Amino acid sequence: MRQRGFTLIEVLVALLVFGLIATAASEVGSQYIGSYERVRDLTLASWLAGNRMNEIRLQEEFPSVSENSEEVEYAGRRWRVVTVVSDTDEPTMRRVEVNIEAYRDRGDPAQIQSLSGFIRDSEQTL
Repeated sequence: MRQRGFTLIEVLVALLVFGLIATAASEVGSQYIGSYERVRDLTLASWLAGNRMNEIRLQEEFPSVSENSEEVEYAGRRWRVVTVVSDTDEPTMRRVEVNIEAYRDRGDPAQIQSLSGFIRDSEQTL
């Protein structure tokens, strides 16, 4: 009586197929995680930039021309918020640019988001 079963070649081919499927699945999973992290960082950076712009808009005084940088802790991460207030041709207007940078595992932060806008001096009439 002859025994039935898989030959060594059949087992090796099956292992090869499963290995290829596992490699493809891990690559897709890795891409998904990378996309998720990018979207998360962009969302958090957008919120930080919007918050900073609104803080400037809500100030009592018209902002002076300046550039400042501050580090903040937000959503369990360290961020650098760089705010640049510059003159425009119109003396009652200021251009405000907020750049958000995220600290990575290694050293210097990388820019994630930028938001620009204009603020008018509410004390001046047009």
